[in-house]
Parts: sequence; C-alpha cells; structure tokens
Amino acid sequence: MLDPIPADSVGLVSPRTQHFDTPLALDCGVVLDGYDICFETYGTLNEAQDNAVLVCHALTGDHHAAGFHSENDRKPGWWDNCIGPGKALDTDRFFVVCPNNLGGCGGSTGPLAINPQTNKRYGPDFPIVTVRDWVESQARLADVLGIESWAAVMGGSLGGMQVLQWAIDYPARIRNALVIAAAPRLSTQNIAFNEIARQAIRSDPNFRDGHYYEHDVVPEHGLKLARMVGHITYLSDDVLHTRFGRELSGSKIGFGFGVEFEIESYLRHQGEAFVGRFDANTYLLMTRSLDYFDPAQKFDGDLTAALRECQARFLVVSFTSDWRFSPTRSREIVRALLDCDHDVSYVDIESELGHDSFLLPIPQYHKILQTYFNRIEIGT
Repeated sequence: MLDPIPADSVGLVSPRTQHFDTPLALDCGVVLDGYDICFETYGTLNEAQDNAVLVCHALTGDHHAAGFHSENDRKPGWWDNCIGPGKALDTDRFFVVCPNNLGGCGGSTGPLAINPQTNKRYGPDFPIVTVRDWVESQARLADVLGIESWAAVMGGSLGGMQVLQWAIDYPARIRNALVIAAAPRLSTQNIAFNEIARQAIRSDPNFRDGHYYEHDVVPEHGLKLARMVGHITYLSDDVLHTRFGRELSGSKIGFGFGVEFEIESYLRHQGEAFVGRFDANTYLLMTRSLDYFDPAQKFDGDLTAALRECQARFLVVSFTSDWRFSPTRSREIVRALLDCDHDVSYVDIESELGHDSFLLPIPQYHKILQTYFNRIEIGT
C-alpha cells in the first residue's frame, strides 16, 4: 500500500501549456513564429498580484518542481523539499510558477516538438536558445498570468544564471533575486566538460546527425556517457568516497572491464535512468546555452557594468564543496553587486555534497531561504 501524500506537499498537480503566436526573435537570429511553454503553478496568486515567485530550473530540470502527478506517483518534483506549505518557499504565502525552458523536452517547444514547416520533429534543426531567450519567453508567460512583477525569481546552477539575466533585462519586474550555486559565466574547465558530453552523444552511431527520431533509435550509449561525466561533476570527492569508497560490486576482483567497483555500478545506473527521461538533442542544446551565458560580454567583460541597472535585492548562496560552480564564482557576483551599491546578502553553506547541494534539504540552507522569504512583504 502506498503511503499517503505528505501534508506539507502541494499535493496533486497538473502541467499547463500556454501557446504563443507572437513571434520570438532569438539571439541566434532565428525567429520562432509560434511556440508552447509548459509550466506548473503551486499556491494562489493573491488579489494584489504581488506574491508570485518564478522558479527557474537547471540543466536537466523541467517544470515539475513540486508535488505529484497522480496518486500512484511516488517521485515528487525536483525541488519538492523546498516548495510547499510551511516549507522554505511557502505556498501558503506565495504563488509559485515553474516553466519548462524553451528548447526543453518537458512539454515546451523544442527538438521533440513538430516543426510546422516540415511536419516532422525539429530534432537538430531546432535553433540554439540562450538564457536571454528564456527570460524573454518567461516574461511573456508572466504577462499572460497577470504578473507585472515577481516577488522573487530564484534558481540554482543554470537556474541561477536565469535569475541574473532577469535582474539585468527586467529590473523593474523582479523585487528579489535568489542566485544559488551559480556563476557569472562558465569556466574553461566547465565548457570542456560540456564538450566531452556533447561529443559522447554526437559520436554514438545511433545519433544519426540528430535525426534519430526518424530512424526509431536513441543514442543511448552516448547519452549515458554524457550523464556519467556530468554526474561526477555534481558530486564532491568527499561524498563519493564516503558513499562508495573503493568498494567492489562483487566479492572479489574479476580482472576484466565489466563493473568492478560500486561507483561504476552507480554511474551506469544514473546513465541508464537518464536515457529514459531526457532527450539527446535537448542535452546538446542546453549545454551550449550554458556555455554561451556571459552577461558581461556586452559590457567589455565588466560584470559590475552589466549589473549596474539592477533594482532587486539579492541573496547569493554557494556551497563549500561545490567545485563545478565554486564559492569563488558566487563571490564574483557579490563583489560586482556591492560595487554597484546594491542590496545583497551572501552565505556560503557548509556542505560535503557538492554542486547537487542546492537540490537537497540541508537544514541551514533551507532555514536561510525561509528567513529570506519571510522578509518579503506581500499584500493579500
């Protein structure tokens, strides 16, 4: 018998899809004549319409941030530990909106969608989108929902980069910006990891130059490798050692190239699970969007100049063991905000869990988020 849905959950939720007919000019030069954005909402928009919080997802996330899709669904949304009644982001006070990014594989228009010009899936022909493109599409969604300004925009990792772009592009429409485990741009090392992952996918014989849908195959091997490489960077060396050490998967060494160690078994499992829920073309697209993010580029590399017109209050959060987006990168953002005399709070959370810390229910972390949200004044 399944356990009942927890009392502090947002409960059963259903995705919604908003179609847009107004053309969207992308940074790459392509114009999307029409597109869909899939999203979920939790809580209720108040009469003053000033309690809305936008949650931006990370690289392999989607719109399902909290709650359950059915009574038999035992896997809640990816940030369920943070969003719900009485939780850090309290849905008794706030109206939470989480969209699937344009180009994603969670219901928004992307490589899996039908291209109206060919009546086939877009596949590799779907244009490259940028963080700025996502913000523009999210702003249009806010217009449809009747939200003139967000009480807060929050996100971790690639989601935190979207928060920064929101504060830059729409300074009057965001009152609080929560930038978690993020960076003002990728390091060379991070771009290198993304390229290895993309090459793993593209070199898979079943990739078929991205047209694998038409051949009814999936580049499983390449996608598994990409996920395995990425997953290693999300965890710290300490947590890998504590969880797996050098434990053998069997009773003795097999003197071969099969699964010998527990960490190998774990990574293969992660890769196999990922193939079942994510699209390879989308992974290529999202990692490239991550590579391109650099809001200071238009300001001759001056991050302070890029952030000068921001009006939001900021909370910047990093984690001590995060080597993918280290605390040093968060402090770059903090220094630039302080140089602009903006209102910014910063905390570096003690954690051994690496980059994935932003997704986990670390007590100090959630207490800080809850305290920050409690300070946000809203109407009724």
